[in-house]
Amino acid sequence: MKLSTDKMIGKKDGHIGWMTFNNPERRNAMSLEMWEAAGEIMANFKADPDIRVVVMQGAGDKAFVSGADISQFEKMRADAAMTELYNQRADAGRSAIRDFDRPIIAMIRGYCMGGGLGIAMSADLRFAAEGSTFGIPAARLSIAYTGENIVNLYNLVGPSRAKDILYSARRFDEQEALSIGLINRVFSADRLEDETRAYCETLADNAPLSIRAHKVILGELSKKQPDMSKIDAVAKMCFDSADYKEGRTAFMEKRKPVWQGA
Repeated sequence: MKLSTDKMIGKKDGHIGWMTFNNPERRNAMSLEMWEAAGEIMANFKADPDIRVVVMQGAGDKAFVSGADISQFEKMRADAAMTELYNQRADAGRSAIRDFDRPIIAMIRGYCMGGGLGIAMSADLRFAAEGSTFGIPAARLSIAYTGENIVNLYNLVGPSRAKDILYSARRFDEQEALSIGLINRVFSADRLEDETRAYCETLADNAPLSIRAHKVILGELSKKQPDMSKIDAVAKMCFDSADYKEGRTAFMEKRKPVWQGA
């Protein structure tokens, strides 16, 4: 099944949802319309219980997302008030990615800059091709990165490296990104999609309730004041599920379990 707009493409392939930022002539820079379409695609994936993992990618091999579409700044983000209105409309897309209850992988080729890096950091995992480039050029535009993006950067690389990235506005390669924990894995460009797909199949074979519960638990533990009752509730849900019984039975019978997600 394919969910397409001019600048965004959503595709379902078995248990994998693929969302493609399709603006290659601008290195997949994000426009407001793309944010709104992303929200619709992710909502469709979330409503489909067969989708167990989502991969986000940029069209072509030049960029994942190079950042915000600066051509819209003069008309839509000329000052703080206009930027706030822009962000309110774009937040549906951001929220749909942030609140998605299954794993999201950012599959990165080429440039992953500014707001594009913000999108990648909102994913659970980041796999990059050799030759990819990262950076946050906000200090060269006299703008401030949003709080949510800074929190994600801080959680991934720590305060000292976050300061370096934000203050210097410098670009760095995939090997440095890997060494500081910004991305999870690096593959050759010709192996990236195959390796990502294989990893997705591994996740799809695992118990969906367990993965969703762990996403909730890890999300809570990243907060200054985690909700321990929420953590306990999702753990209890797993133990009370039909899938837990199926997992035990399949183990004893030495067969592959058939998960229902319930």
